[in-house]
Amino acid sequence: MNLLHRLSLIGYFFLFINLLQAQEIPEPVGPLPSQRQLNWQEMEYYAFIHFNMNTFTNREWGEGGESPEQFNPTELDVRQWAKVVKEAGMKGIIITAKHHDGFCLWPSETTEHSVKNSPWKSGEGDLIKELAEVCEEFDLKFGVYLSPWDRNHAQYGKEEYVDVFHKQLEELVTNYGTLFEIWFDGANGGTGYYGGANENRKIDHRSYYQWDKVYSIVRTHQPDAVIFGDNGPDIRWIGNEEGIAGKTNWSLIRKAELYAGSGKHKELQYGHVDGTHWVPGEADVSIRPGWYYHPKEDHLVKSLPHLLDIYYGSVGRNASLLLNIPVDRRGLIHENDVKQLIKLREKLDEDFENNLAQNLEVSASKVRNNNPKFSAKNTIDGKKGTYWSPGKNEIKSSLTLDFGKDVVFNRFLVQEYIPLGQRVKSFTIEGLVNGEWHEIDRQTTIGYKRILRFDPIKASALRLNILDSKSSPLISNIEVYNAPALLVAPEVTRSKKGVITLQVPDENVHIYYTLDGTEPNHNSYRYTEVIAGGQPITLNAIAYDPVSGKYSESKKVNFDIPKTKWKVIDVTSGDIEEASKIIDEDKNTWWTAKKNKELPQEVVVDLGKNYLLQGFIYQPSHNKWSFGTISNYVFEVSVDNKKWIRTASGEFGNIRNNPIEQKVSFQPIKARYIKLKSIKNTDDSGAISIGELSVITVNQK
Repeated sequence: MNLLHRLSLIGYFFLFINLLQAQEIPEPVGPLPSQRQLNWQEMEYYAFIHFNMNTFTNREWGEGGESPEQFNPTELDVRQWAKVVKEAGMKGIIITAKHHDGFCLWPSETTEHSVKNSPWKSGEGDLIKELAEVCEEFDLKFGVYLSPWDRNHAQYGKEEYVDVFHKQLEELVTNYGTLFEIWFDGANGGTGYYGGANENRKIDHRSYYQWDKVYSIVRTHQPDAVIFGDNGPDIRWIGNEEGIAGKTNWSLIRKAELYAGSGKHKELQYGHVDGTHWVPGEADVSIRPGWYYHPKEDHLVKSLPHLLDIYYGSVGRNASLLLNIPVDRRGLIHENDVKQLIKLREKLDEDFENNLAQNLEVSASKVRNNNPKFSAKNTIDGKKGTYWSPGKNEIKSSLTLDFGKDVVFNRFLVQEYIPLGQRVKSFTIEGLVNGEWHEIDRQTTIGYKRILRFDPIKASALRLNILDSKSSPLISNIEVYNAPALLVAPEVTRSKKGVITLQVPDENVHIYYTLDGTEPNHNSYRYTEVIAGGQPITLNAIAYDPVSGKYSESKKVNFDIPKTKWKVIDVTSGDIEEASKIIDEDKNTWWTAKKNKELPQEVVVDLGKNYLLQGFIYQPSHNKWSFGTISNYVFEVSVDNKKWIRTASGEFGNIRNNPIEQKVSFQPIKARYIKLKSIKNTDDSGAISIGELSVITVNQK
C-alpha cells in the first residue's frame, strides 16, 4: 500500500469520526433568538430615566397643555447621570424622549412643544444629543422611549399625526448614534389637550400607528436595536411594574394572543412553553413609588432588601432589569437614590465575589455524547460559547460538581445555551451532606440565566438534576457562591396591643436590642420572641452576623403609651370604623374623609384614661394616590369631651413636598380626649387624611 493510499484512508477515517460527532450536535429547538436579542440579554441590568415635563408639573401623566416655559432644570448634568449609572453597575440608559404629554427633549421639526421653546439653554439645548454623547464617553449603551400617544398634538387620532409620529421616530433613530433599544408604551388614546380641543379621542392601537412601518424605520436605521412593546416584537413587558418575573419564565410567547389591551398581561410574566416567537421579558420598575420625580417621595426610595428581591426576581429569573431613576427638578439624580443604587451594587459585588465552582471536577450521569465539544467541564470554563449536552434525546440527566471537601454555599447560578433555544422545563439542585443527597431547591425554567437563593448549606458536592426538557438540555454555565449575610438595621413595629416585633430579611442574622436607648451589641438582649411594650420605652436594635462578626446600623425607636384602649369616637365625615386605621399602629394603612367637604374637618380620639400630654405626632399617608394631607392644623385636648383646650396650631412646614412624620410639642397638660382639625390641606380637596395619629406623654423617655 503506497503512502498516498494510506493518507487517503486516514483522511476517510477522520471524516467518518467527524460525521459521527456531527450526528451528536444538538438540533435547534423552537423559536430562536436573533443576534440583537442575544446582545440585549447579556446587558441584564440598565437604567430608565424618567425626566420630562412631568418632572416640573409634579405629575405622572401630563395632559398635553403644559407650556414649554415650565421645563427649566437649573443644574442639569447628564454626566452625573452617567457616572451614577456606571458606578451602579448598569450597562445603559433609556431616556423618556417624549412622554404622553408630547413634550420632546430634542428640538424636533414636527412640533413646537419641545426644548427649543423652553428657557433651558435659551431654547438651544438638545438633551437627547447630550445624553447620547455622554453615554458613549462612559461606555454605556443608549436607548430612547417615544410615546405613540401624544396628548398635545392637535391631529392625534387622525392620519396626519401618524406621519408626525413616524417623523419623530426617524429623527431619533438617525441623529443620535447607535441605539440599543427603542421603547414604546402601551398607553394609547384618551382625554387630552390636543391643541386646545380638550376632548377624549379613541384609536385602534393595533392598527392606527402603522406598526409595520414603525418597525421598518427602526430596522432600516438601527438594525441592532431591540424594540420593546407589550408583546415585542423583540422584547416584551413582564406584565407588572414591580420588576418581578414569574418563577416559570419562558422567553417564548404565542404572540398573536398577547398585545396591549388583550387582558392577558399576567401571561406575560410567565411566557408560553409552546410560544410561536422568541420574545424575552424585560422587568421594569421604579426605585421610587412614582416613575417621575416627586419631592414627597424623597423618603420613599426602595430599601436595599427590596432592591435585592427585585434583582433576584428579574435577572435571576430569565429577564432583564430596567430600573427607573427619576431625575429631579435640578436635573440631577437625587442623593437618596444614589445612596440606594450604590448599596445595591456593593451588595451584589459581595454576593458574587467568589465563584466556588471554578476548577472543580464535573461529571455527568449520562455520557452518550462523547464529543469533547459538549463536555460537562464546559459548564465551568467561563466561556459563553461552550456548553454541555448529554446526547441526543437525553432529556433527563444530571451534572455533579465535586468540591473535594465540605463547602458552605447559598447561591446557585445556571445558564442554558439559548442560541439553540430554551429547553429545560424543570430541575432540582441537591447537596451531598455526610454522604447523602439532600434536595436544596426545585424549580422549572432556566433560560438565559437563573439564580437561586437559599439558606446556607454545607456539602461536599452539588448536583444539578434536569427532570424534564424539550430536548437534550444544553447547559452553558454554572456558578456557586456563598453570599455574606444581608446586614441592615432591623425593622421595628408595634401592634395596637403594644407588642413589639423586630425583623431582618436574612434569617441567619441575629438581632440584639436594649430598652434604655443605649447602643446594643452581641452582649445585649438577643431577640428571640416578641417584646411586651405596655409602657413607654426607647428601643434600640441592631443586626449581627455571627459568621463575619459584623454589625448593621442601629435602629432607635421611641415608643410612647400603647393604643390598646384608644378609640375613634367622632369624625366630621366618612366612616368612623374606617377611621380606626389612624390608631392601628400599621404604617401601611390610612384613613381619608370625604373630598369636597368644607374645611375644617376633624377627628376625635378617646385615649381610654387621662395622661399628662406634651405633644402629638401626625403621620401622613405614604400611599401615592392619597389626598387630603393636612398642611395647617389645630390640636385640642379635653378631660371630659365637653370642654376643649387648644394646645397647638400652625402649619406643617413643607409637608406637601416632604410628607414625613410631624412632631408638635406643647406645655404639659392632662387629657383623655384629643382632637385634630384640618384647617387646610395640600391639595385643596377639602378632605382630611391621616396615616397614624399618636401622642407624646411626659413619661416618654
